[in-house]
Amino acid sequence: MSESKKPYPATLSVDYPDRELNRLTSFFRIIVIIPIGILLCLVSGAAWESGKGHQWVVPLSAGGVLFLATMLMLVFKRKYPRWWFDWNIALTKFGARVGAYLALLRDEYPSTDEDQAVHIEIPYPDARKDLNQWLPLVKWLLAIPYYIILFFLGIAAIFAVIMTWFAILFTGRYPKGFFDFVVGVMRWSLRVLAYAVLLATDEYPPFTLGEQAL
Repeated sequence: MSESKKPYPATLSVDYPDRELNRLTSFFRIIVIIPIGILLCLVSGAAWESGKGHQWVVPLSAGGVLFLATMLMLVFKRKYPRWWFDWNIALTKFGARVGAYLALLRDEYPSTDEDQAVHIEIPYPDARKDLNQWLPLVKWLLAIPYYIILFFLGIAAIFAVIMTWFAILFTGRYPKGFFDFVVGVMRWSLRVLAYAVLLATDEYPPFTLGEQAL
C-alpha cells in the first residue's frame, strides 16, 4: 500500500470568478491599483533617493520581508520568532492579493488584512525540529534554477494577462486556461519564496504549476 502524500508546505489558490467581471475597473486596472500599490510599497520598505554629487536616502517606511534577520536567527539561535513569521506571512498574503488584482484574477479591491478570494497557507515551522540549522545560508543559491524558470514563466504570464484584458472587455469572463496558468505561476513563485526567502520550509519546491503533493 502506497504511503499517503502530504501537500507542499506552502499552498496558494484563487477562487475562479465564475461570473462576469467588472469591465470598467478591468479597463482602468493599471490606474485604480495605484492607491493600494502605494500602500504595499510603504509596508514593504519604500525609500526615496536623491542628491547630486552627494547621494542621500530618505526612508519613507519600515518593513519588508524579514529575511536576513531570520536567516541569522535560524543559524545562530535555531529560532524563528513567531511574530517575525506572522509578519512575513501577512505581508506575503497582502502582496498576493494585490498581484491577483493586477493580474485581473479578481475584481474585489485588495484588502489590507482579509484573505478575500486569495488563499495562502504556510504552516509555522518548528525551527529545531523542521529546519536545518545551516541550510538558510545556501537556500538562495539552491533556488537559482527556479529564478530562471520563473523569469520566463513571468513573461508568459504577462502576455496571458494582456490577452485576458481584451477577453474581459469583450466577454466579461476570464478564460479558465489563462486563469489556471497565471495562478500556477503565482503558486510556483510562492513556493520558491517560502523556501528561499521566508525560510519556512526545507522541502525543495516541486517543478510544477499545479497543487503538487510530495
